[in-house]
Amino acid sequence: MGHTHLRYYGVQRGVRVVAICDGDKARLKGSEKIGGNIEDDNTALDLSDIALYTDFEKMLAEEQLDAVSITLPTFMHRDFTVKTLDAGAHVLCEKPMAMNVEQCKDMIAAAKTNKRILQIGHCIRFWPEYAKAIQIVDSGKYGDVLAASFRRVSPVPGWSWKNWLIHAKQSGGAIMDLHIHDADYIQYLFGLPQAVRSEGAIGPSGGFDYVTTQYVYKNSKVVSAEGGFVMSPDFKFEMSFVISLEKATIVYDCRHTPTLQVCLAGGGCLTPKIESGDGWSREITHFIKKIKGTKVPRIISPADSLNAVKIILAEKQSAESKKEVAIR
Repeated sequence: MGHTHLRYYGVQRGVRVVAICDGDKARLKGSEKIGGNIEDDNTALDLSDIALYTDFEKMLAEEQLDAVSITLPTFMHRDFTVKTLDAGAHVLCEKPMAMNVEQCKDMIAAAKTNKRILQIGHCIRFWPEYAKAIQIVDSGKYGDVLAASFRRVSPVPGWSWKNWLIHAKQSGGAIMDLHIHDADYIQYLFGLPQAVRSEGAIGPSGGFDYVTTQYVYKNSKVVSAEGGFVMSPDFKFEMSFVISLEKATIVYDCRHTPTLQVCLAGGGCLTPKIESGDGWSREITHFIKKIKGTKVPRIISPADSLNAVKIILAEKQSAESKKEVAIR
């Protein structure tokens, strides 16, 4: 994700990348192949005009930084985010926010104390098809939502630094690292659920690497999601959803063309026009605008990101106990 953030900062007007820090010197060459669920640009990076560090505190002390992207493993998010905020820089930290609620609260407190912007990289809120779906739902044009289901499934990730993704103590497992995308989008679309009912399978990380969850809402709409990274190596990554409204069904599948359609109750399907770019470019643009004081719509807040972690921890508890768990 550091590779991706760097590439998108590079095309932002009025933004200059002055320093990169990575404890792994090999990654500071800019030529390492990047892996991930979604294909991204693997072009070698030109780092010749950028100061390179392996010591984070030294970078913070020597560089005059307005903002820092934290694209480290999840178990490092709290400590490095707090250090950065205390140094006076704004922070865009990758999702999930942190490993537990207490760590999330520490990050929020540091942002508040230092009067800095803290944004968590829940890129799905910015992903063009997901952004369009919420616009369609909120417009009320096709009536109320009756049911919605979300799916995000992947082969076992083999690309992470020292395989941290498949160590649940470092990543939280697929339930925290991958499935959280849909859990967060569900709360963005429908609000925080009252409770969750989950079933989970222990996978290669030693944690819940596959989960199916029912989200409980007062208005009785049926909302569910499943996801995980236990698929075979040649399985093609899937992120998809079906949102059924009174007068239409919104269908999305990243593997299909077109990816997004609105199928009408009276017959026929429409292909909505979506914005250009992807979730990463759009979230970075949003972050930069906030730093510059440009008025932007409310899309994500640190409290939202903390709630996403709360939802996942409730799902984990439900999967362990085989009982419905309330979210508080």
